[in-house]
Amino acid sequence: MEAFQTLDYIIFAAYGLLILSVGLWVSRSKKGEKKSAEDYFLAGKSLPFWAIGASLIAANISAEQFIGMSGSGFAIGLAIASYEWMGALTLIIVAKFFLPVFIRQGLFTIPEFIEKRFNTNLKTILAIFWVGLFIFVNLTSVLFLGAKALDTVLGMAMEQ
Repeated sequence: MEAFQTLDYIIFAAYGLLILSVGLWVSRSKKGEKKSAEDYFLAGKSLPFWAIGASLIAANISAEQFIGMSGSGFAIGLAIASYEWMGALTLIIVAKFFLPVFIRQGLFTIPEFIEKRFNTNLKTILAIFWVGLFIFVNLTSVLFLGAKALDTVLGMAMEQ
């Protein structure tokens, strides 16, 4: 496998800048316009169904899927795909039955639901737990696997 050449680095950087530019352009707001939680979590209820579906899939895909699921599929077979199929089925059930109730109640996040159903203390405990779980479990594996993929693609030797 050949190492990256100058053109490869230029294309890689241009792609990163393109993604950043599109994100900044789409997220811009008019001068003096204030955005609410509804704007942030529901995009102001202005997106078509296909954009929402693509957003759900994109938010679920990371280095865990590209590397971890591929490796598991190679090691144990296609049965690992049942995990993702169940995720898709679960999203459909949530969208059909639970989401309309949450939207009617004006709830945009799980911590908001917990606060309304129980109390603010439990909401805070849940939020702290989720942030810790994300940092120490999800983020570490995603960063490691992403670095491992870049290490392989770029041809750099990773020190053990």
